[in-house]
Amino acid sequence: MRFVPLCSGSSGNATYIEAGDARLLIDAGLSCRRITELLAQVGADPRALTAILVTHEHVDHIRGIDVLSRKFRIPVYANADTWGAMEGALSGVYPSERCVFESDKDLYLGKLRIYPFTTPHDAAHSVGFTVFDGENKCGVCTDLGHVDRRILEVLSDCSVLLLEANHDVDMLMAGPYPYSLKQRILSGRGHLCNEDCGRAAAALYEKGVKHLILGHLSAENNFPPLAVATVRGVLRDAGVPDAGMSIALAQRSEPTGIFEVA
Repeated sequence: MRFVPLCSGSSGNATYIEAGDARLLIDAGLSCRRITELLAQVGADPRALTAILVTHEHVDHIRGIDVLSRKFRIPVYANADTWGAMEGALSGVYPSERCVFESDKDLYLGKLRIYPFTTPHDAAHSVGFTVFDGENKCGVCTDLGHVDRRILEVLSDCSVLLLEANHDVDMLMAGPYPYSLKQRILSGRGHLCNEDCGRAAAALYEKGVKHLILGHLSAENNFPPLAVATVRGVLRDAGVPDAGMSIALAQRSEPTGIFEVA
């Protein structure tokens, strides 16, 4: 299995996963042209995509889906609530390519078992995904206000996990955002701060997760070195050795790298 964060941040999100004959794109939050360029950088072809999986309807996750699906005849999978919320934005997707999954139930594409799990976010019905190829499991979990026991269980034993570290609380509170937006981000249905990401990572270390990629960093309320240092500090305080969990950082507009999951 190959796991490739193509871009991650408030300007756009997309993750490419290749396993066996399946080629998946989780979200496509940049233009079709840019997504195609990013796929080419990692040796992938949009014409070979099996499916696009949608986490939720916010524009930084769906911007390129309409054109991508129509141009390359790619099936698009989302839950019914999300389809309802993004109907206007994805009106160009052919009816035959519109696929509906039920959240919190397994979805099978070829030999892959995909689990779309509900996440707490201010969207119609946001989800994260785990993908299991029979031997290895990877996960994508961003855009959530908190991590509960259910989510920790779902993400257990991921060989590699993209997890949100959106903001530093002090930077957010001192920054220029309107108070209402700050409260939205800090809420239990907002975004995960660096410290909460670290606490989740410490719990997930005990559940077998050893390779972490920090994603969806805010351009205004976070710094990449700060996010990594904060998460690492929380892990150390929890007794997790540095060698016990690797930490990578998803890039905002370029592929982070190709993670071989085996």
